[in-house]
Amino acid sequence: MSPLKLSELNALVRDVLQLSMPADYWVVAEVSELRVAASNGHCYLELIEKDDKGTTLRAKASAHIWRGTYALLRKHFEQKTGQPLSAGMKILVQVEVDFHAVYGYSLNITDIDPTYTLGDMAARRQEIIKQLEADGVLELNKELPLPRPLTRLAVVSSATAAGYGDFCKQLEATPYRFLTTLFPATMQGEQVEPSIIAALDSIAEHSDNYDAVVIIRGGGAVSDLQGFESYLLAANVAQFPLPVLTGIGHERDETVIDLVAHTRLKTPTAVAAFIIDLRNKEAEQLRQLEAQLEQAATGQLQTQQSRFERAARRLSLAATQFGSKQREHLLRLGSRLDTAARREVVQQQTRLETLALRLPPLALARLQRERARIELLTKQTELLSPDRILSLGYSITRAAGQIVRSPHDVQPGTLLETQVAEGTIRSRAE
Repeated sequence: MSPLKLSELNALVRDVLQLSMPADYWVVAEVSELRVAASNGHCYLELIEKDDKGTTLRAKASAHIWRGTYALLRKHFEQKTGQPLSAGMKILVQVEVDFHAVYGYSLNITDIDPTYTLGDMAARRQEIIKQLEADGVLELNKELPLPRPLTRLAVVSSATAAGYGDFCKQLEATPYRFLTTLFPATMQGEQVEPSIIAALDSIAEHSDNYDAVVIIRGGGAVSDLQGFESYLLAANVAQFPLPVLTGIGHERDETVIDLVAHTRLKTPTAVAAFIIDLRNKEAEQLRQLEAQLEQAATGQLQTQQSRFERAARRLSLAATQFGSKQREHLLRLGSRLDTAARREVVQQQTRLETLALRLPPLALARLQRERARIELLTKQTELLSPDRILSLGYSITRAAGQIVRSPHDVQPGTLLETQVAEGTIRSRAE
């Protein structure tokens, strides 16, 4: 038997497949990769099958949807599911088995059943909710109290989103003062989950600076909400330390994030209206409390005024009585003081007369003692006089007007003046 060329073998395999297999099959698979060629508009997919645990790959096949078919199937699929056909989805598709001599084995998708994907999405959604319930976090954020007043808001949104602009304008149009800080995030596509989680992490680092978190997404297609059907994102929102308010979809759409948030509202403007309404209610409560306080204060003032008037009357009477008693007491004290003063004057006068008799002898004795002391000091001063010391043969030598006390104080050639008792001698040191 002569050997076959590779192209002949591939052609043989193709013929066997075409002859032995039906024209098409309905196949369940998961989309692991999907891309649409910009050059021709064809859609290329990679389909896979995993085990029940979702960890081991059991099968893999390349697939394609030709441009004309893809345009029809994509529109029908999005209308039914509200989601674009994308990687990560489980799908039920009708395929034709194709074997090309150059490109090998592949599947040509001719139809898709969106009801299967809807069921799978609903099942995955229920699994996420059950897991959140099992973790005990489903109602966690709802249990947080909303701070009063609600003024410091951390906003997670796209900086260019019209919904974010409408939200800010609505708050600015009120008489209340709101402090909003934007934490930019991607609000559609594959980056929704990591982008919003990163924004929440940034807010958590400074959670003391905010009263609540607002996640808003204005407008857009319903299909863009798939990024919010995430267990990891829902767990982050559910366990966030601040109340989370959401306005990410239309009124009829509720994502898993809406389920775990503290308060779910349909649009960014609805979130702003909710916050403003809270402030309006608080303002009304303050007005009521102000009226109640004014009424209570008026009543209390009237009560205290009556008490003060009664106390004033009692005080006036008591003061009059006390004044009479004190006047009598002062009169008695004045009489006693006058008698005591006269007695003290007599005593002091007698003491002064006694001192006047004793003072002259004492003064004379003191003067004699001081005179003797002065004479003694005078004699001591005369004995220590410089003139007397010089008369005893001593002398005083000066150099440049300074007294010389040591030979080391004089340099050779210095002019010296020596003072003796009867004059001054000038000399020069050698």
